[in-house]
Amino acid sequence: MAVGVFELFSVGIGPSSSHTVGPMRAGAVFARELRDQGLLESVTSLRVDLYGSLAATGHGHGTFTAVLLGLEGFEPEAILPEQVEERLATIAETGTLTLAGSVELPYSVEEMVLHPLTVLPRHTNGMKFQVFGDAGADGSLDPDGVTVLHEATFYSVGGGFIVRDGEEDSARKELEESKKELPFPFRTAAELLGRCSSKGLSISDIMLVNEKASRPEAEIREGLLHIWSVMEDCVESSLKREGILPGGLKVRRRAPDWHERLLKEDKDRDPMYWQEWVNLIALAVNEENASGGRVVTAPTNGAAGIIPAVLYYALNYAPGMENATQEDKDDVVVKFLLAAGAVGVLYKEQASISGAEVGCQGEVGSASSMAAAGLAEVMGGSPAQVENAAEIAMEHNLGLTCDPIGGLVQVPCIERNAIAAAKAINAAKMALWGDGTHRVSLDEVIVTMRETGRDMSHKYKETAMGGLAVNVVEC
Repeated sequence: MAVGVFELFSVGIGPSSSHTVGPMRAGAVFARELRDQGLLESVTSLRVDLYGSLAATGHGHGTFTAVLLGLEGFEPEAILPEQVEERLATIAETGTLTLAGSVELPYSVEEMVLHPLTVLPRHTNGMKFQVFGDAGADGSLDPDGVTVLHEATFYSVGGGFIVRDGEEDSARKELEESKKELPFPFRTAAELLGRCSSKGLSISDIMLVNEKASRPEAEIREGLLHIWSVMEDCVESSLKREGILPGGLKVRRRAPDWHERLLKEDKDRDPMYWQEWVNLIALAVNEENASGGRVVTAPTNGAAGIIPAVLYYALNYAPGMENATQEDKDDVVVKFLLAAGAVGVLYKEQASISGAEVGCQGEVGSASSMAAAGLAEVMGGSPAQVENAAEIAMEHNLGLTCDPIGGLVQVPCIERNAIAAAKAINAAKMALWGDGTHRVSLDEVIVTMRETGRDMSHKYKETAMGGLAVNVVEC
């Protein structure tokens, strides 16, 4: 189906959309197929192969355990952090996996086969699942007395999206067909601006009309407000946690202390403290993500703090919000996320939001660009000004590498979200001080990002083989 706002903003668990959410989703699909095909009772053993970036940084990104949870039948949208902890503890203690939630099978993380230097043709985030049994579906035995009952290869292509090997062409064709059903389909910013101009609509309006092709407007509004409530809950949960983030880097949580200090220093919500609050929201979300908490991919987990932080700014510091009613604030949330989502579609259509494919410019850069667009939209920007805001934000994230220390989404990822949120706010303000005309288009910047990612050395694309990942001692 066509990429929409609810594909770009989905609820999942940390620490990574491409390394945690995607693999869990793929494992769940495989488990569901085993159940639907009546193969579960015949399974005697399981093999999981992880390739490229999933193997290289999978331990720090929670890939291995996410795969296990997916194979047990859990979906990233529904599983709760406490369920994660409970199931993983049980698997580790018993060495037994409950395949598709019904068949117990001896299996543990240590049995996964890792291929960090092997990149499959479609994408660096590749994974292959195989189950074996004593007999095939027809009852025949192979020479070793076992046979492959079912197998599948998946790619986690960023933002929790997965693609099955061999189905890329059909998926692409299905995408194109579904886009034809949209009232105002667009692939480029030029096409989007053309739609706005010809119909006299804003960018968020265009996105809303397209979303209404698949669900009622009331459902869209309710869904987007739910997305915002999960973002808010994520912040609240993070502010209650103290101590050290898991993983071994000994990174101290800062959000709770910062919050306490802000409550003392900024009792009256002085506008001079806006950046401290924006920093706090971004850090809180990404500290929660780093600990495996429940977050919203926006559009990825590694960049999950940027849009909540900038939307917080819009609701609390944008002109005209001083006396806003709750309904007014809800309108801002919906409009912001729709405009941000429209820009997110452009990155999915023309480039990538996968750090393993194009570096962090595809994650933090895309999120900063989307946030800038959302803010410019709710601050009254014209479509041209909104496009300009998105362009400015990405232009100044070009070349950003993905080099997390220890393969953990902590350093530099957490602070990087706060910096990118401030960039987004500044980009929106700069665009709004102009008239929408500018020398570099958003489409040109998106293509540049894609080409920069293609030229970037693989060691700077979520492999833990370059940059800070090798130049900073982990402990």
